Amino acid sequence: MATLKHLNPDCSTDEILDVLDEDAGLIIDNLIDKDQINRINSDLNPYLQVDVFGRDEFTGFKTKRVGALIARSEACRELALHKKINDVSKKYLEPHGDGYQLHFTSAVCIGPGESKQILHRDRGIWGGYLPRKVEPLMSTIWAITEFTKANGATQVVPGSHKWDKDRIPTEKEIAYAEMKPGSVLLYTGTVLHGGGQNETIDESRTGVFLHYALNWLRQEENQYLSCPPDVAKDLSPEIRSLIGYSKGGYVLGFYSDPYDKTATYESVSPENMFKDHLNDDFSSLPDPTELVSKSTK
Repeated sequence: MATLKHLNPDCSTDEILDVLDEDAGLIIDNLIDKDQINRINSDLNPYLQVDVFGRDEFTGFKTKRVGALIARSEACRELALHKKINDVSKKYLEPHGDGYQLHFTSAVCIGPGESKQILHRDRGIWGGYLPRKVEPLMSTIWAITEFTKANGATQVVPGSHKWDKDRIPTEKEIAYAEMKPGSVLLYTGTVLHGGGQNETIDESRTGVFLHYALNWLRQEENQYLSCPPDVAKDLSPEIRSLIGYSKGGYVLGFYSDPYDKTATYESVSPENMFKDHLNDDFSSLPDPTELVSKSTK
C-alpha cells in the first residue's frame, strides 16, 4: 500500500512545496490544538446533528455535508486564514495567477457503512477545459476526528498528478490519509483522491474541507450566496477578501451599486460595499498598458 509523507508543524513552506511537487499530497501533523478543534465542533455540531445525507453515490448516502462554513463558524474562519496554509496556497498557485481565493468550504462526516468514493481529480469541476499545465487548486482537509483506514480516511494516489489522465491506479498505489485530530491533509487539484470506505459499526469520521483556487476561476461554492453581504459586513476584511469580496487583478470582480443614484460606487472594488465612503486604494486603476501586456500571454 502506498503512503503519504507526514511533516511536523514547524515544516517550512518550501518543504511542503517540494512534497506537493513530488506526490501532490501530504499530511502536516498536529497543526491546530485541541481548543480550536473543540470550538470547531461547537460551531458545527448543530448542523451535523441533523440527519441529512448525500443524494447520490458520489456525495454518499451515509455522509453528511455542511457548507457555508465562513458564515456559520468563527472557528472555521480562523482556520481558513491559517498562515501556513495561506503561505503555501499563495506560493503554490502564483505561477498561474496574481492571487487566490477560498473556493470551497464543507464539513464532511462519513458515517458507518459508507462506501468508498470514486477516485477523481477536483480540477474536473471546470469541465476539463483548463490545460493540464495549469494547477488551479490547493486543497485541505482538517481532521476534526481521527482518520483511520477503517473509518473512511481519504484515499489519495501519490504522484498521480503526473500520470496520463486515463491511467487507473492499482490498490497498492492508493494511500490513506490516516491522521490524528488537528492534523491536515494537503493535496492538489490534479491528484486522484476520494473519500474512504467506513467499515466501522458506530464510528463517524469528520473533516473540514477548505479549498483554495486561482482568483480568476469561478468558485465551486458560491460564496456570495453562502456568505451574503449582510453576513459578510460583520466579518474581518481579511476573510471577506479571501472569499471574493475584493478585486482580482485589474478589474476582475468589480461591482456597481444598483441603488446608488450619485454614481459614486461605479465599477469599484467590493471592499467599498462595507464602507461609508469611497476608498481610493480599492478603486484605483493601473496603467492600461499593463492590462494589454498581460493579455498577450
